[in-house]
Amino acid sequence: MTQEIYQKAIKFAGEKHKNQKVPGTDANYLLHISNVAMEIILAHKENEDFDINYAIQLALLHDTLEDTKTEFTELNEQFGEKVALGIQALTKNNNLTSKKEKMTDSLNRINQLEKEVGIVKLADRITNLQEPPKFWGKDKILNYLNEAKLINEMLKNKNEYLNTRLQAKIVEYKKYAE
Repeated sequence: MTQEIYQKAIKFAGEKHKNQKVPGTDANYLLHISNVAMEIILAHKENEDFDINYAIQLALLHDTLEDTKTEFTELNEQFGEKVALGIQALTKNNNLTSKKEKMTDSLNRINQLEKEVGIVKLADRITNLQEPPKFWGKDKILNYLNEAKLINEMLKNKNEYLNTRLQAKIVEYKKYAE
């Protein structure tokens, strides 16, 4: 059942991210993770053409490899290889040097897997296109905006609802780059 899958994944993520805050805030990182899951749930309500249970696990766990000490093998043991591989694709390769290289590489790996992985990346960026932290400069804000455009372009046709939502958030976010 979806509720049990959600509970197992959010508990795991909550334990892994327990000391992490949403950048620029004092909010626990579970706020971000649960917002990504909310986007997935609403997208599924709009069109049920994807595996909600797989997508929910990816949404709740999407930053565990990148931001915590979680290992691929641990994800594989707890949630199975399909989920672990999806999380790995959503994780930037730190062996690459530039941010653009890391993003393009991740998006290419995402596009080699099931559409649910791309759907989670769309939901993640939608959630992140809030007012940027005060300490971000205009260059960082503009780069983040351009990354969002790249994500929406490279992941087009993954989910019409989320692609449309991301496009609207991009338009709204432009005011921070001016």
